[in-house]
Amino acid sequence: MTDGAKDGGEGPVPRAPWHISGTSKNALLEALRSHGDADRAARDQAANRTTRETWGLSADVLGDAAKAMRDGLTVDRRVLMADALWREGVVDTRVLAAKVLTQARIRPDGGAWSLLERWVFDVDCRVICDAVAAALSRRLVAEPGRLDVVAGWTEAASPWARRLAFEGTRPWAKLAHPKEADVAVRERVLAWAHGMSGDARPLIRQAIEGWLRDLAKRDPARVAEFRELAAE
Repeated sequence: MTDGAKDGGEGPVPRAPWHISGTSKNALLEALRSHGDADRAARDQAANRTTRETWGLSADVLGDAAKAMRDGLTVDRRVLMADALWREGVVDTRVLAAKVLTQARIRPDGGAWSLLERWVFDVDCRVICDAVAAALSRRLVAEPGRLDVVAGWTEAASPWARRLAFEGTRPWAKLAHPKEADVAVRERVLAWAHGMSGDARPLIRQAIEGWLRDLAKRDPARVAEFRELAAE
């Protein structure tokens, strides 16, 4: 029975708990596929403009599975499982891989960061990009020195990598009370945005505009100044 199906008209069937500890990759993949929905998969493929295989897993299924893995596996096992899920190449497994690593505190987090840094250049559709961005932002906030790596993405051939430079740094645009170091990060990202002002790709324009909208809620004067400079 697919996720959210009804039994006898009495409401949604409760989602079964995920038992992750000791589960093999193949068993996990089989369990995930059992929750697939062909109609949702077709809609997801169309929405993300991708030909990548898609199983049509709901956000609830992916969220529950990711939480079970974060709660039930050691950091090392989490990283290994996330790597295996990403290598499957399915939209749903790649989203899940990123969700497994979306956590504020991962200690140590070197393995998680190494995976995310590598995945940036494999991203090829919006839903995967959004999932990777959510995981990246936590690792960047945990260690802002990694922004030196992100700076290189702004000159990458892949527009998805360039988009992730903005999506992954959005926490700084949203800060209500930034410290001096946070303001420096904001200025660095604004410099990236200025450098890409001539890039008309929707992927890039939308990412920059989203970042600026977030900043405008906190520092509208700085955004107005940026737009005035960009218009010259």
